Amino acid sequence: MGRDDSFPTTTDPGRTTAEGTLKIDFVSEHASPLASPGGPDTGGQNVHVRELAGALSAQGHDVTVWTRRDAETLPATVIAESGVRVRYLDAGPARPVPKDQLVPYVPAMADALRAAWAEDPPDVAHGHFWMSGLAVVSAARGLGVATVQTFHALGTVKRRHQGPDDTSPDGRIGAERAVARTVDGVIATCSDEMFELARMGAPRRRISVVPCGVDTNAFSPDGPQLARSGRPRLVVLGRLVRRKGVDEAVAALAGVPNAELVVAGGAGPDDPDVARLRRLAAARGVLDRVEFIGPVERADVPALLRSADAVVCVPWYEPFGMVPLEAMACGRPVVASAVGGLVDTVVDGVTGVLVPPRRPRELAGTLRRLLGSSMLDAYGVAGRDRAVARYGWDRIAAATAEVYARVACAAGRPVAEAMQ
Repeated sequence: MGRDDSFPTTTDPGRTTAEGTLKIDFVSEHASPLASPGGPDTGGQNVHVRELAGALSAQGHDVTVWTRRDAETLPATVIAESGVRVRYLDAGPARPVPKDQLVPYVPAMADALRAAWAEDPPDVAHGHFWMSGLAVVSAARGLGVATVQTFHALGTVKRRHQGPDDTSPDGRIGAERAVARTVDGVIATCSDEMFELARMGAPRRRISVVPCGVDTNAFSPDGPQLARSGRPRLVVLGRLVRRKGVDEAVAALAGVPNAELVVAGGAGPDDPDVARLRRLAAARGVLDRVEFIGPVERADVPALLRSADAVVCVPWYEPFGMVPLEAMACGRPVVASAVGGLVDTVVDGVTGVLVPPRRPRELAGTLRRLLGSSMLDAYGVAGRDRAVARYGWDRIAAATAEVYARVACAAGRPVAEAMQ
């Protein structure tokens, strides 16, 4: 698992919080903020946790991220330059374990958190993903710690779209329902998720919608671009699992003459997902126009997106979807499926085009029209404006802190009063 060397290893000097700020503990059991996105269990959640924690820290809050130790050599604590602490929970073997196999280690996570919080309780504990939520609810019980949950993906939605291919552990949906009904606040990342949570029985008054954000300085129209071939370029970026819709993008290319498709992500040339997509490209007669470039370092993603005429993101479902937002921040139009959070971020006919999921023929027609349109630049300008106005991490962090203050006040944490 790749890690960012910008996080120097140090000893933990202890926690002090200024008046009017909060002690915030994130729990993200499988998605470390130090892990490079793009692997089977790494992606948007890792980026979300890292960026939100850093933005909250920049606003003066004391932030610790707890994640599971997945290597023997990891130190007890890693401290970011922003002041965010990453602390490792000893729960299960100190090696990578697929997230769907982590359920047996949740009690150990909860025990370790409870021991730490009994000595130094945070004002707010924020669980990321459902297993983290289980650990948070158990660990915080009786300690006066306010609890907040972000699911990042819901088992009900995954089961609906994947059916028998869903590898989630038994009991996930019931556990999510219990967490949603127990915590003091739930943060949904889009309006569609808010309605799903309400149908699960989460009290509506406890649900807040706060989207993911984007670093509008790193992701901007200005800067280097990946070298181009001269063809109209479409870019797909992210995990290459079936539900992400990359197969549909490859199939659609057959109906977009002369365009090339750059596919970024996966584990490299031996990745079985890459092999599947290569076979599909060959069958559709477009293998010579599809380039698989493998995983891309986070720092190189803006250059990749800037090189695109349009960025394609057409998953079957998507709780939020950070790539379209990053593309918009880079001033590039987006073609996205009309699902989940993509409906909130991509404005159809303004910052890009929304299409039905799992319909490559319709996708091909949309891409042909878009690449031949005079609206490409206008979509890009509008996308950049929308990203800057609504989705900067400072704005997202401030909205999240408002949720924390509200639930902390309800839980009787006096620091919340100073934030009013």
